Amino acid sequence: FRWSLGLISRILVRTITEGSTIVMLAINVNSARQLRRAVVHAPRGSRAAWMLSVQVGTESISPLYIALERGSLEAAGAVLEDLLTIRADRDKYYYGADELFARHADVVNRLILDAPELLPKLFDGLVWRARTTEQGKRRVNYYLKHLLQTPDGEFASTLRWLAKAKNPKLVCHPIVVLLSETLW
Repeated sequence: FRWSLGLISRILVRTITEGSTIVMLAINVNSARQLRRAVVHAPRGSRAAWMLSVQVGTESISPLYIALERGSLEAAGAVLEDLLTIRADRDKYYYGADELFARHADVVNRLILDAPELLPKLFDGLVWRARTTEQGKRRVNYYLKHLLQTPDGEFASTLRWLAKAKNPKLVCHPIVVLLSETLW
């Protein structure tokens, strides 16, 4: 009996030690400010990986989904905001939407179930608006590829999930309107 308790305690200590990244510490205290400070240290090409995957032994856990499960909505919102911010250096642009949907193809459904107040933040992050106007018009890019199509080439279930949510404010978001017009 003592041997099994010792084994369990060693496993728990190992899990806590390996999973204690600065991103996970910020999520544990539900602090957007600490999360932003934590990812400042990440190289631009690795920021998404720091916020979407933590290796604990042989398991890979998602800090974003851990934040949603624990109700750390401030930290989860900061993760979404950081992932969906377009950054650049001299050689490349960085935008975490591809990494987000590659790791979590069902992120829209998960947000509908666990944190519907974060859906507008996700949808706003999938829209880029130019700072300047030309002849009274502003250029806008909608990144709806992942909302429209799965990695297998099938139609995504995004509209089905949004219809089941029965939230008219979500359906009126510009990216959802464009998605439904494109699909239908």
